[in-house]
Amino acid sequence: MTPFVEKLKTPLTKQKISVLQINLGKRCNLACSHCHVEASPGRSEEMTPEVCEQIIELIERFPQIKTVDLTGGAPEMLYGFKPIVETSRKAGKEVIVRSNLTIYFEKGFTDIPEYCAGHQLRVVASLPCYLADNVDKMRGMGVYDRSIAALQWLNRLGYAQEPNLIVDLVYNPQIPKSENFSLTPDQVSLTRDYKKFLQEHFNISFNNLFTITNLPVGRTRFHLEHRQLYQPYLQFLEDHFNGDTVEHLMCRNQLSIDYLGNIYDCDFNQMEELVACTSQGQKLTLTDLLQPGTLDLIAEVQTASYCYGCTAGSGSSCGGALISSRTNVLN
Repeated sequence: MTPFVEKLKTPLTKQKISVLQINLGKRCNLACSHCHVEASPGRSEEMTPEVCEQIIELIERFPQIKTVDLTGGAPEMLYGFKPIVETSRKAGKEVIVRSNLTIYFEKGFTDIPEYCAGHQLRVVASLPCYLADNVDKMRGMGVYDRSIAALQWLNRLGYAQEPNLIVDLVYNPQIPKSENFSLTPDQVSLTRDYKKFLQEHFNISFNNLFTITNLPVGRTRFHLEHRQLYQPYLQFLEDHFNGDTVEHLMCRNQLSIDYLGNIYDCDFNQMEELVACTSQGQKLTLTDLLQPGTLDLIAEVQTASYCYGCTAGSGSSCGGALISSRTNVLN
C-alpha cells in the first residue's frame, strides 16, 4: 500500500480549531459489532473529575470553539456528561450528543430525552439500517425496536419538528464478509429511503442522515482480520481515494480528547493511540493547551493507513459524506 501521507499532494495541515470532540469513556449498555471504540457494558473506563474540570476550563476560555461533540461509549451514562453540556450551552456552544438511543430505557437514564430537549442538544443517533434484521445483527437483539421507540419519544418532544431540536441518524454498512467490498451508498438518495420508510411505518421524522464508512479500527478491524480481509479492505479504500475530500476532512479543524486528557486529531487516531503532536514532536495533553492559552499548537495531522476510509469515494466523517456524489471523481 501507498502510505497515506504520500498519497497527499500537500501536507495535511491543521486549520483553526472550532470543534472539540470529547470521548467520555468506554462504558456502554451495548457492544456493537462494528464499534471502533470497542465499548461495552464490561468496560469501566470513564473521565475523571480532574479531566472534566480541565475540559470545562477549555470550553469557557476559548470563544473559537463553536461545537462540543460528546461521544463514548454511551456518553449519557458517563461522568462529566451533564457538567460539560451545561457549561457548553451557557457559553453558547452547539452541543452534539452521539447516542445509541437505547440508553433512554436503562434504569437511571430515562430523563435523558427531556434533558436533551431542555438544553437543545443536537442528537446524532446510530441507526445503521432502517430494517430491523440488519440493525439487530450489528447491535444486538431488540435494539431496533428500542431505537424506534426512542425516536418516537424524541419526536413527541419536538425533535425534527422545531428548528432548535435536531435529530440526525447515522448509517454504517455491515462489516464485509468477503472481498465483494462496496463504498457507502449515496447519502442523498439513502436519506430519501430512510425518511420514506420511517415515516410510513412508524410516523418518525428526523433531520439528516449521515453515511459513515467503517474504518478498519477496533472491532471492525478484528472482524476483518478474522476473515483475512483487513489488507484487501485497506487496498480497496486506497483504490477509491478521492483527493477532493481532503480539504473537508473533520480532523483539520477539530481536537479529539480522551477520558484521560490526551489530545488527538480524530476519534480514530484516539483509538489507535496516535497522539497529536506539536511541530517539535511533543505529544499533547489538556494541560499543554491550557498553559500557553491556545488551541492551535498542531501544524500537521497525524495520519495512518485507515485514513483512506475517510477519503474514499464521497468521503466520510462524523457529519457523513464530505462531498456530493455528483463531484465524486476518483483521483
